[in-house]
Amino acid sequence: MIEAQNISMDYGSFRAVDNCSFVVNKGQIVGLVGPNGAGKTTIMKILATQLAPSKGTARINGFDTQQDPIEVRKNLGFLPEHAPLYEDMEVREYLRFAGEARGMGGRKLKDRLAWVCENCSLSSMWCKPIGELSKGYKQRVGLAQALIHDPPVLILDEPTSGLDPLQIMEIRQLIKSLAAEKAILFSTHILQEITALTDRAVVINEGKIRADGPLEQLSRKVFPEEQVFVCLEGQNLSGDVFESIPGIKKIREAPADAETHGQCFRITTGDARKTMQDISKMAMENRLQILELYQGKPDLEQVFSAIIYPENSMNEDAASSNAASATVQHQR
Repeated sequence: MIEAQNISMDYGSFRAVDNCSFVVNKGQIVGLVGPNGAGKTTIMKILATQLAPSKGTARINGFDTQQDPIEVRKNLGFLPEHAPLYEDMEVREYLRFAGEARGMGGRKLKDRLAWVCENCSLSSMWCKPIGELSKGYKQRVGLAQALIHDPPVLILDEPTSGLDPLQIMEIRQLIKSLAAEKAILFSTHILQEITALTDRAVVINEGKIRADGPLEQLSRKVFPEEQVFVCLEGQNLSGDVFESIPGIKKIREAPADAETHGQCFRITTGDARKTMQDISKMAMENRLQILELYQGKPDLEQVFSAIIYPENSMNEDAASSNAASATVQHQR
C-alpha cells in the first residue's frame, strides 16, 4: 500500500507540494496526472525516500519513509524520471548488480533475471552495453531494475517515456498484469496513459491535489448535466416536439451533418439514457423517423482542463458542442 498523508515540500519560500494526501491499495493502478511542474516527481521522490517532506508522513507497505527508509526500499520498486543506469555495464551485468544490491543471490536472482529479461523484452539487448541502447530500451532496463526484487509496491515516473507505440502497448500490458498483486502509482501528463492503464486519477497542479477519483466520477463532477443529440427526419420541426418528455432542461437546435437531411437538436438533461429511451418512444408514437440519436460526453482533455484550470473552463455551449465529437452511443 502507498499512503501519503498531508505531505508538503518547501524549497526555501517556494512550496512545491502543498498538503497532499492519497492512498493506493494493493490491486490498484492509480495515475498521478498534471502538467509539467505540477509536483508529481517531487511527490514520487518523497515516497521513494529520496526526499524528506517538509511536513506530513508517507508510508510504503506500512513502513514510514522517514523512520524506516531501508524497509521502504525493500518493499518498493521505483522507476524515476531519469533511470539510474551505468552505461558502461552490459544489461545483464547491471541488472545482476541491481539484484545483488538488494540482497538477492543464487537461484532466486537467476530466476528474477530470467523473468525481467523476458517480461521487459530485453533478450536481444541482454549482452549489450547500456550506453549503446536506444532511449526506449534504456527505459525498459530502468523498469527491469524496479522489478528485479519483485516488490509489492511500484512507483513509476513516466514509465512509457521514449517508447515506440508497440513498446508502449507491451509495457502497459506488463503493468496491468502486475496490478493484481501490487499497489502501483504512475505519473504522466499524457491523458491517454490514464485511460489505458487505470480508471482512477489523482489530479495535481501547482503542488495541490485538485481531484481524486474514478474517471467517470471526475467527469460527472465537472460536467454534471448530460447531453443528448438527436436528428429527426423533416425540416419544419421545433423543440416543441419534445415537450412531453420529462427531465429535459434545455433544447437547442444543432447543426446537421452534411449527409443528414433532417432537423437536429442538442438536449441538456440529467439522465441521458432515460431521455434517449423517451425520445425513441415519442418518435414511434408520433411517426417520426430518427436519423441519429446518441449521447455525447466531454473528452478527458476537457475534464482535466476544467479541473486544473477552472477559471478557464468552457461554458455550457462550448462543452456541448465539443461533446458532440465524442460519441459513446449511436442508434440509427
